[in-house]
Amino acid sequence: MADIRKLNVPELGKLKAFSHATRAGGFIFVSGTLGTKAGSFELVDGGMKAQTHQTLANISSILRGAGADLADVVKVNVFVTDMAKFGEMNEAYLEFFPGDPPARITVGCSALALGASVEIDCVAYKP
Repeated sequence: MADIRKLNVPELGKLKAFSHATRAGGFIFVSGTLGTKAGSFELVDGGMKAQTHQTLANISSILRGAGADLADVVKVNVFVTDMAKFGEMNEAYLEFFPGDPPARITVGCSALALGASVEIDCVAYKP
């Protein structure tokens, strides 16, 4: 039987349609995450930079719940609604990944859930 576990952290809001993450062996797949305040579906104020910061803080909480941390992240997917604010997103991103960041793609899109400016998912590896 495969070693697959669905993971949720109580401090973050969650819809019934997905889990915060799934661990499959040594890999941790973190679902698309927004810059919401703890335990709610309310986005933090402050636009792209503030939402990116909160999104990565939320991802950090999810990874902790899976027994990992941001140093274990191997791939990141970033979705932004305004590529003109790429620099703001990147500034906040580099606070969490200051040196030797993981592989990443950033994609511009027209809209995200809850009217968010940024959504991030990632894959971590922690055997």
